[in-house]
Amino acid sequence: MIKTPPYLVNGDLIGIVCPAGYMPIEKVQQCIETLIEWGFKVKVGKTVGGHSKTYFSGTDKERLSDLQKMMDDDEVKAILCARGGYGTGRIIEQLNFKKYRKRPKWIIGYSDITVLHSHIYSNYYISTLHSPMAGAFNEEGYKNEYVLSLKNVLTGGKSKYICEPHSFNKKGTAIGELVGGNLALLAHLVGTDSDIKTKGKILFIEDVGEYKYNIDRMMHQLKRSGKLSKLAGLIFGLFSDTKDSERPFGKTTEEILRDIVKEYDYPVCFGFPVSHTDKNYALKIGVGYKLVVSKNRVVLED
Repeated sequence: MIKTPPYLVNGDLIGIVCPAGYMPIEKVQQCIETLIEWGFKVKVGKTVGGHSKTYFSGTDKERLSDLQKMMDDDEVKAILCARGGYGTGRIIEQLNFKKYRKRPKWIIGYSDITVLHSHIYSNYYISTLHSPMAGAFNEEGYKNEYVLSLKNVLTGGKSKYICEPHSFNKKGTAIGELVGGNLALLAHLVGTDSDIKTKGKILFIEDVGEYKYNIDRMMHQLKRSGKLSKLAGLIFGLFSDTKDSERPFGKTTEEILRDIVKEYDYPVCFGFPVSHTDKNYALKIGVGYKLVVSKNRVVLED
């Protein structure tokens, strides 16, 4: 049975770190202020707005140390990753989860943070939180339902997400543990210690900025490795800023996805609000959800 970290209460401490790409401190400020308004205390890691001159928020050693300290700090009840980008896979093997396993805490983020979600779920069977990160709070984003869904989940609230039907949807009901994240990362993790088992699970997938042929390639990678054959259900989030090659691929992104999974008879949802856009509901990895895909709407609830 999945182990769920304790939900947060007023006065709990949230740590903020950058285990991958660089994030200026000014772009994290609204997030910090909002978390305090929600009733939490905030501890900002050294990698947030650090002095790195490279793509990363610090050296591998610095990013590893910052995240490790937050994981080992008993006063920190949740860790919010300020951004994704790339870099978590460079440090995942060096992280020590001994103390974290005894006293788990919510690890929050998406995109490159899919590495952490998948690794922790596969190896330690502890739930993490795929959700908006610090940048989502900016430009009054802290007021929208997607950022507020993070507050709801963190404090133990139940979730019921509804989205519009899509002509490619496959109707049906699925019940199972929810797993998934960024398509590129899920494909790259195949064959590693962070790979996820998907049999009987509800899988969700999203991505950003990819060429259509690359989406096709990564989906076939998941298919060939058996990740798509025995699902309880499948959720396609948004594939934003998709690009086409000079010679057109010949299909829309949705057509690519539809054709790869057309042989399976489980429920499939297209266009669910999980993505690199502002439409990004908070989802608990490893927790049991019910997915209902009907003619008029899609409902996902825990």
